[in-house]
Amino acid sequence: MLKKIRENKILRSIYNVIYTLLVIIVLAILIVVILQRVSNNTITVAGIRMFNIVTESMVPKYEVGDILISKSIEPENIKEGDDIVYIGKGGSFEGKIVTHQVVGIENEKGEYKFHTKGIANEIEDPLVSQEQVYGKIIYKIHSLSFISKIINNLYTFYFVIFVPIVLLIFWEIVKIVSRSKDDQEDDEEENKESNDEGKK
Repeated sequence: MLKKIRENKILRSIYNVIYTLLVIIVLAILIVVILQRVSNNTITVAGIRMFNIVTESMVPKYEVGDILISKSIEPENIKEGDDIVYIGKGGSFEGKIVTHQVVGIENEKGEYKFHTKGIANEIEDPLVSQEQVYGKIIYKIHSLSFISKIINNLYTFYFVIFVPIVLLIFWEIVKIVSRSKDDQEDDEEENKESNDEGKK
């Protein structure tokens, strides 16, 4: 079968497209997993950070599992209504990465403090100083958000991610074995033809 695919241009093109898409999907998944599990939001490139929403405090704007991009911003440029990411201090917020909306701003001699609140919450967060702010949300990555939600669901992860990866590995093994078998058959045919010519 694999030999027929290699010899047929149309089948080979279709196979290459499907194979490339699977590889891209697997790589995207690996990138999301690595960045979420390893970086712990400490990786910054030109002031850009990537965050994962883990609570429902910003529903319906952001769902659990959504991947957001933030960019560092000067405190004086933050406006009411902006969504900011900050490191929590005090109480249940201590050490947590929080993404909430700015609902008020205080400016005391150039020192900014922000009143923030989750859209779905009724109570404001503890006051946020400018030093706590990582940046302002500038983009939601829809494709990676979808992948993140799949990863965080055990059943969909198994059927949509784990099984295809196993099949991909199995397919690669089949290709190697088939190619080796085809090469062996070709060698046998060449040897047979050589022997026939020798007898003549």
